[in-house]
Amino acid sequence: MSCKTHDLLARARDGERLSTDETLTLYREAGLDELGAAADLLRRERTDPETVTYLVDRNVNYTNVCTTNCLFCAFYRPVGHPEGYVLSLDEISAKIEELEAIGGTRVLLQGGHNPDLGLAFYQEMLSGLKARHPAIELDALSPSEVDHIAKLSEMSPGDVLVALRDAGQDGLPGGGAEILDDEIRGRISRKKQSAADWLLTMEHAQALGLTTSATMVIGFGETLEQRLAHLDRLRERQDAARREHGNGFTAFISWSFQKDHTVWGNIGDKKGRELGAGPDEYLRHAAISRIHLDNFAHHQASWPTQGRDHARTALQYGCDDYGSTMMEENVVSSAGSEHQALTILAIRREITDAGYRPVQRDSRYRLVGTPPGGSAQV
Repeated sequence: MSCKTHDLLARARDGERLSTDETLTLYREAGLDELGAAADLLRRERTDPETVTYLVDRNVNYTNVCTTNCLFCAFYRPVGHPEGYVLSLDEISAKIEELEAIGGTRVLLQGGHNPDLGLAFYQEMLSGLKARHPAIELDALSPSEVDHIAKLSEMSPGDVLVALRDAGQDGLPGGGAEILDDEIRGRISRKKQSAADWLLTMEHAQALGLTTSATMVIGFGETLEQRLAHLDRLRERQDAARREHGNGFTAFISWSFQKDHTVWGNIGDKKGRELGAGPDEYLRHAAISRIHLDNFAHHQASWPTQGRDHARTALQYGCDDYGSTMMEENVVSSAGSEHQALTILAIRREITDAGYRPVQRDSRYRLVGTPPGGSAQV
């Protein structure tokens, strides 16, 4: 390891903010173990060093009909496809009742860009679910879905979010970020909003006080520079949100592209691009993210794509959260992930085996059972 890399790691361990070029040097040259040690030190300084949190939730994909045709998605069905569906309010409510029965606190409502569903559908869905399940956090849609609804309704994304919040939406998850680089987005999802528009929609959500999270998918054949550009944009948005609204993204979650059943998996391979990310690359990225995103308290491991063993290892590489039970998951599994949903007991065992005390949280990282406003960190 060069003197420069050694110095950069020392500065990182001291909590100094590194420039993009400096972090890029670490990404390329630092040893994996050294990166992990630095990231683990920062994690222990910024969160409770003795605990690892987890969320009890359920994913509900209210529709699989989508016109975006993302090349990395094996879940969606085009308009008119015999396997296309839209869940009714009663069907979604029945799924939430199962979540409530095991002590869950959050439902993640996400679907596709369905041209037959206007703003009224989402307002009725959210208000109906909030009336039936007032204690459940409704983290709904994604920035790209909000953008789609706005275009259908001839409204601005900000105005759509106001309407959704008033109907009962509690949070806007970070889906659809993939890589916040328009060259990559142009390859894999040409019809989706730009990187700037994804960030702007999140800015609107944060101004409204909605819970927001930041995500990233690696392994589309992107360069390290493009990965760092994504992290830079998130760090800048987090700085601005804290300055302007006193909130920001609750957590950063990254995972690797699952390519087995996707169009992009075939196209990318034929063009010689190396797709996906193995365990070591995932751990390197997790550590780099903890170092570069110095204004994010929480980093979440990804057991659905990496498996429980590597997710447990990620707790030594900067992650302080094991993720959620994901009582139902369709999107990642459709793309080829073979890792099955984990029970609450299994997640707690994984955390305990890693040497930490498992603690249940809600979407805002409040410990379950604490009063509103207590122990939340962004």
